[in-house]
This record gives sequence, structure tokens and C-alpha cells, in this order.
Amino acid sequence: MKKEFVVKSIDASPDGAPYVIVSLSSIKDLKEGTQNTQPAFGSPKVMGFTNMNDMMKDLNKMISGGMGGGLGMQGSTQLKLEMHEYKDMSLSVGDKVFLELTKAETLGV
Repeated sequence: MKKEFVVKSIDASPDGAPYVIVSLSSIKDLKEGTQNTQPAFGSPKVMGFTNMNDMMKDLNKMISGGMGGGLGMQGSTQLKLEMHEYKDMSLSVGDKVFLELTKAETLGV
């Protein structure tokens, strides 16, 4: 199975480890979201944080939709990439990517 996504955000690891979290949204979800909820040239709601502790405290609110982020997170797929993988791919927000899933064939037990 192969699906098409757009890079929605790229975030540093919350614990300072050498990896990044890449959030992907399907093209279909983005098209539906822009037609129904977002103005043509308006900016989406953004939460500001002064430090990582504030961000972690409010993370549950953002995910559950308490601050307007619930609908945006619905169709989101997140990948954890090591820094060398991220640099090799040179991803940026807005890039179109494909995710391919295959089931490993096992013979025997």
C-alpha cells in the first residue's frame, strides 16, 4: 500500500535525543480542511510557548482539541526519524512525500 502525504510540521525530540518528529497529513485531509474551516489567506491558530515545560503541560489540551488543535490532529501521521535520516532526505514543511507499507512474507513458523 502506498499513500501520499504532505509534511505538516517537523519538531525536535522532546527529550533532546538526536531525532525529529515529522507530522504528515494526507492530501485529502488537507483539501477538506482548507475548504471547510480555514480562510483562503488566513493563518492557522498557533500556540506560543516560552519553554519546553509549558509545551508539555499543554500538549494534552492541544491533542484533545481544547485549544483548537483537535481537528487538525485527526488525520495526522507522525514518524520518528534519526537526524542522519532527516538530513539525508532534506525534508521541509509542505513537501509531498509517499509512505509505502508492505507486509513481510514469512515462510514456516
